[in-house]
Amino acid sequence: MIKISTDIDFAVQLLNNDKIIGFPTETVYGLAGNIFSENAINCIFETKQRPKFNPLIVHISKMEQLEQLAYAIPENARLLAKAFWPGPLTLLLKKHPSVSDLITAGKSTVAVRIPNHAMALAILNTINFPLAAPSANPFGRISPTSAQHVADFFPNEIEAVFDGGECQNGIESTIIGFDGENVIVYRLGAIAVEEIEAVVGKIKVFTSDNIAPNAPGMLKKHYSPNTNFVLTTDVEKEIEKHQNKRIGVLSFNKDYKSKSIAIINVLSKDSDFKEASKKLYNVMHQLDKENLDIIIAEKFPDLDLGKSINDRLLRAAEK
Repeated sequence: MIKISTDIDFAVQLLNNDKIIGFPTETVYGLAGNIFSENAINCIFETKQRPKFNPLIVHISKMEQLEQLAYAIPENARLLAKAFWPGPLTLLLKKHPSVSDLITAGKSTVAVRIPNHAMALAILNTINFPLAAPSANPFGRISPTSAQHVADFFPNEIEAVFDGGECQNGIESTIIGFDGENVIVYRLGAIAVEEIEAVVGKIKVFTSDNIAPNAPGMLKKHYSPNTNFVLTTDVEKEIEKHQNKRIGVLSFNKDYKSKSIAIINVLSKDSDFKEASKKLYNVMHQLDKENLDIIIAEKFPDLDLGKSINDRLLRAAEK
């Protein structure tokens, strides 16, 4: 049976023994293992049931470690790291030969970030290797934002998840890559496009690849509950289509009223994108446990973190 623990020494012991752990970050909880241990990395893929064409993100604790993982680092990458690290920004860079092709799905690039979470950094500063840590959920399911979510997903598959509290950002990191002078968003995330552009100017967005993705989170169907999930711009009209069903509603800021609604969760009555993103996955987990016939999710305004939230909702609704 999985242990929920706060003992950093225990986390270090497991990682040093090539085990994988539930690992807290400010975005979502990860399934973490030593990047230089083939056994640990294989265990991550097997435990998540994640296809090996989908690369992993490497987590480090300080900028100096980046040179051990990547080379020919663009100036724009350094500017973004200075602006947002530690934090929910992942940089996609040319990989050093020491980084296994298993981690990068055979690609010539490696995804790296420094998490902004006290427990994560304490663990990373105690071990002498970086950690690969995709989200700690079965492949394609809703990402976990609490230790309990991880324990519910993997009650017997891993030894321990380390409880760092509720994730502050609540959605995954923004993934940025580089093609010459071009800065490209491969995954929308907890840092808005507008914030990135304030540092490096106009950027391109390329966030979908179902065959050979450059980065995690690019597959069309992802972040999905077991319950039938629909995304709409007109919640009331969608409710009318499902009159005889047990309906859950996931709304941005409006408290919809209808006899057909069994349960409604409003993410931010103050229309605060950061509050909504922090709550998003937790609310999706809650609704998925309510024995509903359908979850109707409201599309967000397409600006700021609304773009990132819409990205998650769209992939969750993909059939």
